[in-house]
Amino acid sequence: MPESSLAPLIVIDLQTGMFDGRFEPPIHDAEGIVARARAVIDWARESGRKVAFIRHDGPQGDPLAPGASGWPVWPELGQADDEPTFGKRVGDAFSNEALGEWVAGQGAGAVILLGAQSDFCVAATLKGAMERGLGVTVVSDAHSTLDTPAESAAAIIARHNAAFEEAGAKLATAATLSGR
Repeated sequence: MPESSLAPLIVIDLQTGMFDGRFEPPIHDAEGIVARARAVIDWARESGRKVAFIRHDGPQGDPLAPGASGWPVWPELGQADDEPTFGKRVGDAFSNEALGEWVAGQGAGAVILLGAQSDFCVAATLKGAMERGLGVTVVSDAHSTLDTPAESAAAIIARHNAAFEEAGAKLATAATLSGR
């Protein structure tokens, strides 16, 4: 797969507010998500891939609003100084044209996605990438969400993995990609 050999990693909305429990409970399997995301981030760097972080910019008063305590990228992910952060105000990270330009600048026809939330921003970003003709690999065990009154987070994640695959995305586990 030559086109995916340069596929950059896009880390979606793994912000402090998803983990610190101050405003909402942490995302499902928060510690596991961090460990697996960290393994994939390290693998991406070691394999010469670029890594970008997406940060949701919520409205004023929201825990993910610019400057709010929940807004920064979660420090445990170890974002490097040369790894860009792209803000967004809607689910699809590609709504920020600078992300699309950055991906195009990598010379890749594909991206690798992980992050939060499975049923919102991860799903919307996958759709946005595909609409732009990009191949997509989703790290199936490194995206997460919150329980809803009707469905557990684990069920939501499983349902979305099936939907992602049905939509044409490839699924890979963190261990398959990283060898860890």
